[in-house]
Amino acid sequence: MQVIENLKVKEKVYREKLENGLTVMIIPKKGMQKKYMIWGTHYGSNESSFVVPGEDEVTTVPNGVAHFLEHKMFEQENGTNSLDVLTALGVEANAYTTNDHTAYLFECTDNFYEAMDELMDYVQHPYFTDENVEKEKGIIGQEIMMYDDYPEWRVYLNAIQAMYHNNPVKIDIVGTIETISKIDKDILYKCYHTFYNPSNMTMVLCGDFEPENMIEEVKKRLIDTKPSGEIKRIYPEEPDEIVQEKIEQKLEVSQALYTIGIKDSSECDVKKHIAIEILLNLIIGRSSNLYKELYNEGIIFAQPGLEYEFTKMYAHILIDGQSNDPEKVYQKFKEEVNRLKTEGINKEDFNRMKKMIYGGYMKEYNDVADMAKMFLSDHFKGINSFDYLEEIEGVTVEYLEQILKDVFKEDKMVLSIVKN
Repeated sequence: MQVIENLKVKEKVYREKLENGLTVMIIPKKGMQKKYMIWGTHYGSNESSFVVPGEDEVTTVPNGVAHFLEHKMFEQENGTNSLDVLTALGVEANAYTTNDHTAYLFECTDNFYEAMDELMDYVQHPYFTDENVEKEKGIIGQEIMMYDDYPEWRVYLNAIQAMYHNNPVKIDIVGTIETISKIDKDILYKCYHTFYNPSNMTMVLCGDFEPENMIEEVKKRLIDTKPSGEIKRIYPEEPDEIVQEKIEQKLEVSQALYTIGIKDSSECDVKKHIAIEILLNLIIGRSSNLYKELYNEGIIFAQPGLEYEFTKMYAHILIDGQSNDPEKVYQKFKEEVNRLKTEGINKEDFNRMKKMIYGGYMKEYNDVADMAKMFLSDHFKGINSFDYLEEIEGVTVEYLEQILKDVFKEDKMVLSIVKN
């Protein structure tokens, strides 16, 4: 068992790759009452074309299968729904699908092992029939229609679609009414057996556990499965250019919503991610001059959401919020970026922001859910989460100014607006 330790937060992660290929990470939290378990597969909405290990032909499936599978996994052959079983145990259970992974999880203080029995049972025993697949199409179809009218989702997805030509990140995770109509039980079983092989999965457990004992608890609940070979994932070529700079949609909203996106076509690593977080807060974070100016003029009413989304196959910046003049927010943002490029970054502001970001990283280690989800998500990106605490020391003003120049380019920026 590999032990990864970080002295800054006094945390250890025990990691073991089992014979069947499953990666298990255990984060012991002595004296912590809450316990958290998350089991994820490196399979999200981006995987529509792939070569199954042992096959030569490319398999292409409809958009929305990963999310559809996540929904169907709870239904059991004996007629029960595992989500109901977990809720009855008094645990908070859930599941989610992203662009690059799907995860099943629960949090509890009591009944941990009973909940672990249930989660590991349903994730390993899919049950799909023609009838239950057809029924699910109606349920997910309603979800799709609801999201189509959901302003916060539309302003986000429109920004993504303004940035990307072909990358599957531009496709709605749930698919469309048309694409899910083509899903059947054979497609679900094929994707399950391809992507839910233990060698494509990672489990993270966080709580007051003895690592060696917990590894044994995991092993005795696993069914006998052989590791599969590497899944060849096929993605379309994506040009560096954006699709269009501005996209606007009309929906019923009391105040216009906006998302500013910046497409980043270069490789991402931890140090770069940290630099972008610092830059976003310096440019338009709560303590920035631009935020104060826009707030005092009544153009924005709260700090915008600031995010850098990335996987191994895409990366982009998102700034979102409400405004009575989104175009002005966008224009002022571009002006502030250009000012910082010309005048340089103030060292005092930089040091203050760096400390704030570091404090935010430290805070994530206080919560079992935050930690477990972070280690799972980062693992699928090929990152050790502890690296953020180490790499931040090496981020300098000079490095920040280089990232500002390389990433914050006007010809890579888009503006998405949803207004009345």
